[in-house]
Amino acid sequence: MKKVIISLIAVGLMAFPLTAQEKETPPEGGTPKNFNLPEKEIISFDNGLKLIMVPYGSIPKASIRINIKTGNINETEDQVWLADLLADLLEEGSTTKSAKQIADEMAGMGGNLNIAVGVHNSSISSSVLYEFAPKAIELMADVLKNPKWPAEELERLKSDMKRDLSVRLSRPRSQAFRDFYAEIYPDHPYGRVYPSEEQIDSYSVEDIKDFYETNFGALRTTIYVAGNFNATEVRNTVERTLGDWREGSPSDYEVAQPVTANKVKIIDRPGAPQSTIYYGMPVADPSHEDFIALDVTNSILGGSFASRITSNIREDKGYTYSPRSVLAENYKTGIWYEMADVTTEHTGASLAEIKKEIEKLQNEPPSQEEMDGIINYESGIYVLQNSTPNGIIRQLIFLDTHDLPDEFLENKVKNMHAVTPRMVSEMTKKYIQPDKMTLIVVGDKAKIESQIQETLNQPLKQ
Repeated sequence: MKKVIISLIAVGLMAFPLTAQEKETPPEGGTPKNFNLPEKEIISFDNGLKLIMVPYGSIPKASIRINIKTGNINETEDQVWLADLLADLLEEGSTTKSAKQIADEMAGMGGNLNIAVGVHNSSISSSVLYEFAPKAIELMADVLKNPKWPAEELERLKSDMKRDLSVRLSRPRSQAFRDFYAEIYPDHPYGRVYPSEEQIDSYSVEDIKDFYETNFGALRTTIYVAGNFNATEVRNTVERTLGDWREGSPSDYEVAQPVTANKVKIIDRPGAPQSTIYYGMPVADPSHEDFIALDVTNSILGGSFASRITSNIREDKGYTYSPRSVLAENYKTGIWYEMADVTTEHTGASLAEIKKEIEKLQNEPPSQEEMDGIINYESGIYVLQNSTPNGIIRQLIFLDTHDLPDEFLENKVKNMHAVTPRMVSEMTKKYIQPDKMTLIVVGDKAKIESQIQETLNQPLKQ
C-alpha cells in the first residue's frame, strides 16, 4: 500500500510544473561576519601561573583545560613518546586518590578526566556542570601537582604503547608520514614521529619523573575556563590549589630548521593494490604575514572537498577516494603537503595531475567566483568551530602556542576575504614548488618505480 501511495504522490507532483520562482537558484549568502572573541579575564599569579576565564553561552556547563606548554617538542632523540608515557602514568592517580576515585568523582560532576599530549602542549581537561567547576579544578590540580607514578603499572603501559606502535606502523600512511617528516625535519623533534620498541622498553619511572621536573611548572601553565561558572570561586580555587606550585622553567620551543630538497623515496610494499603519497615542502607558519593567503591557497588547491586536486584525481580520474592537502602549523615553521592513497597503476599519473594543478594555479589566477565559494565556506566553518566553549579554548591555546595576538582570530575572516586571485597565484609560485618538494611513496616498488621516474624525471632515493 505504501508503494502505491508514494507513486500517486510522485505522479501528482509531476502534474504541476515548477514555477519560475521555484526554478531560481538559492539567494546569495549574507555579508560574512568576523569571529568576535568573547570578553575574557586574565589573572596572573606570583608563581607565573595564568588563569583565563571566558564566560560564554547559556548551557549550564564549564569547560576546563589546564594547558602546559610542553610535549613531544621537548623530547630528546632518546625520549620519543616519553611525554605520552608520562600522560599515561598520570592517569593512574595521585598520591591522594586512586584512578577509580578520580573517575567516580568526575562522573559525579557530569564529566570525565582527559589527559593528552601533543607536539607543543600537554593538557588535563574536562567539561562539568557549572556548579562543580571549582571542585573539578581542585581535583585536576591534585592530579597535576601530586602524581603517584606507580611503578607497578609501568610495564603494562609500555606493553600497551608497543602494541599501539605496532598497529600504527603497519599502516602505509603512518610509514609515509614518518619518513616524510624525518626528511623535512632531520635534526628536530618534529622529525622523530615514532620511537622504537627498544626505546619504549628502556623508559623508567625515573625518566618520566625527570621529564616532569624539567618541563612541568607554573611558568608553562595556563588554566582556561569557558562557559558558565562562578568566576570568584574559580579564581579562589586556582589560587588555593596551584598558586603555590613551583615555578619551573619557562616554555622552550626549539625552532626547527626544515630542509627544502627535491627528494624521492619509495618504501617498498610488494603486492600493494595502492600507493600512499606524501608530497610537499616547508612553507610559512601562522606568525608569517603570508599565512592567511597561503591558507586560502591551500583550500583552493587541495585542502577542501571542492578543491582542484580533489576534483581532478578523485572526481574526474577516479585514481583515489580521499586525497587532500594539509597546511601543517608548527612553531615558526610550516609544511604544505598533498597526501593520497592512489591505485598502484595510476601512481605516476596521479603525481602528474597534482603537479599540473599546482603549475596551473601558479600561472592562472582563479576566478573570483571560485575564490568567493572557497572563502565563504572556509570562513563559515571557522566561525562555526569557534562557537563552543571548547572551540574558544582551542583557539586561545593556538594563539599562545604561536605567539599571536587576539587580532589574528578577530580579523581572520576579514583578512581571508581580502585575499585576491592574484595573491593566490603568487602564494603558489612562492611556496608550492614541485621542483623543491620531498616525495615519499609507500607501494609496490616493482610496479611504481618507473612510473614515478617518468613523471618526475629524477633518480629515486633508496
